[in-house]
Amino acid sequence: MPWRPAPNDRFYRVIVRTGLALRQLFRIRVIVSGREHLPAPEPLNGSSRRVTPGRGAVVAITHFGYLDFAFAELLLWWHTRAQMRFLITQGAADHWFAGPAVSAAGHVVVGYDTGSHAYDAAVQKLRDGEYIAILPEAGVSRSFTVRECKTGAVRMAAEAGVPVIPLSVWGSHRLMTRRHGFSPARAWRSPVRIHVSEPLTVDPAEDAQAATARLRKILQAGIDAGIADFPLKPAPGAWWMPALLGGGAPTEEERQRLDDAEGPRRAGGRRR
Repeated sequence: MPWRPAPNDRFYRVIVRTGLALRQLFRIRVIVSGREHLPAPEPLNGSSRRVTPGRGAVVAITHFGYLDFAFAELLLWWHTRAQMRFLITQGAADHWFAGPAVSAAGHVVVGYDTGSHAYDAAVQKLRDGEYIAILPEAGVSRSFTVRECKTGAVRMAAEAGVPVIPLSVWGSHRLMTRRHGFSPARAWRSPVRIHVSEPLTVDPAEDAQAATARLRKILQAGIDAGIADFPLKPAPGAWWMPALLGGGAPTEEERQRLDDAEGPRRAGGRRR
């Protein structure tokens, strides 16, 4: 196992400030609604947010592009100086370049063989007052509509006794997503729309599948709100718009076929 640094709040702040600098460089406009649903800012201890037991939350983020997580983190940082911990795959943690950053930022690594250790670690962090960020779709949605979600977010929240904060990000997929790499010209002065929905409370006795279905509907409603007042008017057939709104993205049926075809290839390339 290669050497990995211990979690370091200073390193985490460097990552966030780098993201802020890049946003300023490209003049990206972040438009937020539903801020009242975010946790209230807490007193600071020095330069870090004071972790308070019982104040944690699961932050469930939509996943249409590769930068959705970054804008979600910037929002939480602006509002509460919260240092969210993401669930990261073992493949990313083993990467020679990304691995040390994953470790230094204190993220939770989901192993190849089982996610039980990561699940337990995430629940404990939630009980300790941390914010655990999850992309419940478990993969980029090519259709740019919220796809089926995994139950982990609601199960963790129910077990830890914390809410789920649904966070819908629209527009960052224009900057970088599947088959559309980063373009400085497209990023220049680009808007990104974030909608924070009312926190979802999950009773431990509630069926996880039913609670996850509720979460999916809430996330999609947030996307719909973001599309409704998005500052850019899409051209007919625009690649970044869902098919049901006249865009060029795959339909849900096409998306499902593409995902099913890609599944075996991913499994074949996976270590162990």
